[in-house]
Amino acid sequence: MKPKDALGKYGEELAARHLMVKGFVILERNWRCDLGEIDLVAREASDLVVCEVKTRRSDAFGTPVEAVSARKVRRMRTLALRWLDERNVNPRDIRFDVVGIVQPLVGPPQITHLRGV
Repeated sequence: MKPKDALGKYGEELAARHLMVKGFVILERNWRCDLGEIDLVAREASDLVVCEVKTRRSDAFGTPVEAVSARKVRRMRTLALRWLDERNVNPRDIRFDVVGIVQPLVGPPQITHLRGV
């Protein structure tokens, strides 16, 4: 596995644990279709949460959260509609969150969770 891929997988695991500690229920990880991938699908109370996870070693080139462009958010919405259709799920509310993780070479990770991007 490439170091970048390993860092991404590690970040997704950290993000899932972070969300679970906050009371989220993880429904699916790394769901894929021909249009792309959803990192995490979770439930928080009655909300369905589609979550993008970005992990970096530093914020030298911008924070992980800043790496989620308007285009990426539009793609998340399209993917969410596909996921809902394939799973035949009709949630009362759906929300799009971003979890940004900076994992320096030394020290603990820094986790930022943006709700409703």
